[in-house]
Amino acid sequence: MNNPQLDKHGELQHLLTTEGLPAKILLNILDRASAFMGSADGGEIKKIPLLHGKSIFNIFFENSTRTRTTFEIAAKRLSADVVNLNVSSSSASKGETLLDTVDNLCAMHADMFVVRHSSSGAAHFIAKHVAPEVHVINAGDGRHAHPTQALLDMFTIRHYKKEFHNLRVAIIGDILHSRVARSQIHALTTLGVPEVRVIAPKTLLPTMVEHLGVQVHHNMAQGLRDVDVVLMLRLQNERMQGAALPSAQEYFKYYGLTKEKLALAKADAIVMHPGPMNRGVEIDSAVADGVQSVILPQVTFGIAVRMAVMSILAGK
Repeated sequence: MNNPQLDKHGELQHLLTTEGLPAKILLNILDRASAFMGSADGGEIKKIPLLHGKSIFNIFFENSTRTRTTFEIAAKRLSADVVNLNVSSSSASKGETLLDTVDNLCAMHADMFVVRHSSSGAAHFIAKHVAPEVHVINAGDGRHAHPTQALLDMFTIRHYKKEFHNLRVAIIGDILHSRVARSQIHALTTLGVPEVRVIAPKTLLPTMVEHLGVQVHHNMAQGLRDVDVVLMLRLQNERMQGAALPSAQEYFKYYGLTKEKLALAKADAIVMHPGPMNRGVEIDSAVADGVQSVILPQVTFGIAVRMAVMSILAGK
């Protein structure tokens, strides 16, 4: 079956999801990101002229300060012209359709769209309707996918753990509503992680999640034992319908990551979180700010990964 993300030569045309992408492409992005770290971390090389003259439009139908800002920084470090649109407060609220918005931006000679939307499949829909020379990056669509977040997580894991083939990774929290978790699972399994665990109450797990190649745990003591990487997820209250949980306090008691629970993992286990964090709900401040936390480095790595994705899509 043709992958809509790849062109006829098997090269990356759009980045819509980690699902179905070969390991070769994922590793190419990680390797390219490593080369960009000197610019991403605010070092001596502030700007690279790879995308000089290119126009990148960040069109966000959902708010996200961190993701939008890191995409903007990444594009500017590559010397691109960047336009930020908070569409929820502009054309969409005036009745303009998604395709109308995209068509108008294409008429302004957009080279690349970075799209965040509350509807699953929105980025795929846009990718189907743009010209072949225009590229689309999915910055999060509904419950479906968030590929650059998963890729920066993979970059972080490789940075600290060097290899994927010998790891146990636990993803903890609101798996059901998380586009990040889905993208993480696809990337981890593609890159050869032998044991991926998901830990959550039954009400926050998709049906048949084990078909994604993960081990399911409802108990933190069992799920955290001897893991190398702990990936925390926030409770996505905005996507929940009805009472999935009794209370935030009850959730923290059983599924919040504390120093005591983290002690069940390996002594050198790293703790990650895509943000924004709910301190005292899914993670204790002592862990979030502790020596095993790599949450802030994730943000810096995210700039390098997004630089890598944009430069590869632009064929540079």
